[in-house]
Order: sequence, then C-alpha cells, then structure tokens
Amino acid sequence: MMNLQTDSKKNNLKNGLYVVSTPIGNLDDITLRALEVLRKSDYILCEDTRVSKKLLTKYKIKSKLISNHKFNEKKNLQKIIDILKSNKVVSLISDAGTPTISDPGNILVKECINNKINLIPIPGPSAPIVALSISGFSNKYYFYGFFPENNSEINKNFEILSKINGSIVFFISAKKFNRSISVIKKYFSDRKILICKEITKYFEEYFRFNVSELDQKNISLKGEITLVLSEKKIVNKTSNNLSESDKTKIRKLIKKLSIKEIVDLIKDGKNIPKKEIYNYCLKIKNEK
Repeated sequence: MMNLQTDSKKNNLKNGLYVVSTPIGNLDDITLRALEVLRKSDYILCEDTRVSKKLLTKYKIKSKLISNHKFNEKKNLQKIIDILKSNKVVSLISDAGTPTISDPGNILVKECINNKINLIPIPGPSAPIVALSISGFSNKYYFYGFFPENNSEINKNFEILSKINGSIVFFISAKKFNRSISVIKKYFSDRKILICKEITKYFEEYFRFNVSELDQKNISLKGEITLVLSEKKIVNKTSNNLSESDKTKIRKLIKKLSIKEIVDLIKDGKNIPKKEIYNYCLKIKNEK
C-alpha cells in the first residue's frame, strides 16, 4: 500500500509524482489546484520546457524544470525515480492537456507503481473529452490517439475500428487529414464526423459533416486537429427470413392459390427472397 503521509517540511503536499493537466490552448483554463501543485513542486517534468515556460511564466511559477520527452524519458527514468525516492514533490506536465494520454510519461507512471511511489492525478483539460462533450455522438467511445502513420497500419487498424459501434477519437495533423479523406470514407462512410480545430484558442472552429460528403467540402485546416467519428448509423433492416406468421399464411393459401400468387402475396413489401418463399411452398405442397 502506498504511503500517503505528508512531509511537514514540504508545503503540505504528499511526496510523490503529480500528473498535472494543463490547458489545451487557452492558458486561463488552468485549475487553481494545478497552480498550487506546480508552485509547490520541487521539480516539474516538461515535455518541452520552451512551451511550458509560457504557462509557468504567466503564473509566476519558479519550480526547477526537467526536460522529459519521448526521446529522453527512458534515459531520465532512474534519475527521476531517485529524486522521487528522496521524498520530493515532482509534477509531470505535457505541452497541452493531460499527461500520458498520447504524450510522454506512461513509462514513468509504470515505474512509480513498481516502486510504490505515490501517484496523484490533478485533473483538468483533455482534448478528447472536450471534443466528445460537444459532438452529440455516443458517449461510449474509443480513443485511438494519433492517426496511424502508414497505409498498411491504417488499413489494419481501421478494419478493426470500423466494427466498433461507438464514437472514435483521433488526433491528426491538418496536412495528414487532407491526405486521408479517401481512407476515412472507405471505412467509416456510414458515420458522421466532427472536426475540431484550435480547441479553446482564438481561432477555434468546429465542422460537422457526414463522412460520405467529406470530399465535397472545402474547409481550411492548419496545425493539429481532433477528429470525432460518430457511432454507426442505425439501419432498420427487415428480416430476410420467412416468419412463423408467413409460414402459417402459406399453409392456409396453398390449396386456394397458385405458388406464383402466394409468392407475390408474401413478397409484397418484404425483404424476403422469392426463392425462399417458393421453396417453402413446394415443401408444404409435397407434404400433402
């Protein structure tokens, strides 16, 4: 069991790793609790210190920064674990949103679990949740993360994803999105799509289409965008099998009408193959 005792010398925060959500665009979206934790941290692990400094400078936060990104997080791992074991308060932030969600940090979180180091989440902005909240689509969803890199990966994954009857969320660059319209249509033509551009920023925009109409739309996209695909469109299909009531009707009519007349009567307005009706009529006739 994790030790949740507070270090009295340490500004009333529990020692451990704080996974802190930061704004996804508008810096005013930072929470009061996040600001308190960041100010009282001994160290802040940053995906990109240049990006993080904009937020930290705005709120006059002067904690020590450590660069921690996907290219050095394995190399940094033991150093950070040693810092945490020395009863320090360490915060993990990404460039935007909630750390470890398509961002660096998951390796560190796993190692903290292995070493029984306290993990404390500080909730806040998350682009997938924000996009879903205004989509109007099913709240049963699958978050994929960043759009697949190559065609073989796209086809392999989309074949599986197309079977999910729920909302699907992607991160994708505008450039890649424009190149990928045809493959999105290939696998998801029966769905709707919400395209979120510059969420919470000054030039934020949202576009809603049927996926089947995507190549007919002329929209201007730049930077990173969030895509939300809706659940599958529900299609009401009538049964293509003879119902028990149909079979009962055929038995009653078999002596009164020709097989052709019965087929036309039963087939009328139903999605039942004529051959199935015809074969059942023959079966009943041969039983007599």
